[in-house]
Amino acid sequence: MRKRSNRAKQLKVFFLFGLLLTLILILIVSTVGRQEFNAPHKLAFEVIGTAQKNITTISNYFTGIWANYTSLINVREENKRLRDELQKFKATNNEYREAVATNVRLAKLLQMKESLPSPTLTAQIIGKDPSEWFKTIIIDRGSSDGVQKGMPAVTVEGVVGQVVNTSPHYAKILLATDPNSAIEALIQKTRVQGIIKGTGTAYDVNYVLKNCDVQEGDHIVTSGLGGIFPKGLPIGVVSNVTKTRRGMFQKIAVAPSTDFSQLEYLIIIMKKDSLAK
Repeated sequence: MRKRSNRAKQLKVFFLFGLLLTLILILIVSTVGRQEFNAPHKLAFEVIGTAQKNITTISNYFTGIWANYTSLINVREENKRLRDELQKFKATNNEYREAVATNVRLAKLLQMKESLPSPTLTAQIIGKDPSEWFKTIIIDRGSSDGVQKGMPAVTVEGVVGQVVNTSPHYAKILLATDPNSAIEALIQKTRVQGIIKGTGTAYDVNYVLKNCDVQEGDHIVTSGLGGIFPKGLPIGVVSNVTKTRRGMFQKIAVAPSTDFSQLEYLIIIMKKDSLAK
């Protein structure tokens, strides 16, 4: 039974193939001349046209899929190229902004240098003391550049500190906020004198009598006494004033004018004497 069924299917296939081939031959022969199609010609032409239409539709479908795939690949490559160019642009833009900011800072330092007693030396901060015991920074100038222990360091905002150690190409600066630092100072408005002592993050003004006029918001500057810092450099602003019954002096807290967390460049005033020994 199975063999008969298979043979029947094969005969049907051969019959259909033969019929299609016959129709094609009839169409070819009929198209040689210019005579009009008769009924068999029209039937053959209709069958062949339908087959060609289906083949063309399928071909166009797969062609469209391939075109869309290649277009998607091209879009991905273009997006990657654009992302790479955007990253390069961002990097270049960041470098430009950093260069502009650096130029602005250096221009301000140069302008300040002109107001300081010469000689002076510009230095870049390259490190900080990791310990909590001392408030120090490292600069890229040393004894070969003429830097010596005791020389004061300042920036556009005001006082930074003093040189405490040097090597041929580097130097360590004790910040003014360190408890071991002491600077002669005065209250700019009233000219009352005192000693600025570091507290680790800010300052205290010591040895100011209770009867002296000191108020919050008063500016503190260097007095110039002792020959270390030039007179009139900003130190900070009074943030709190306390007068107690005991003792002769006021308790005066001062917020630094210099932002020590954002130091990048500073100026060394080439002097030899020191108050921080």
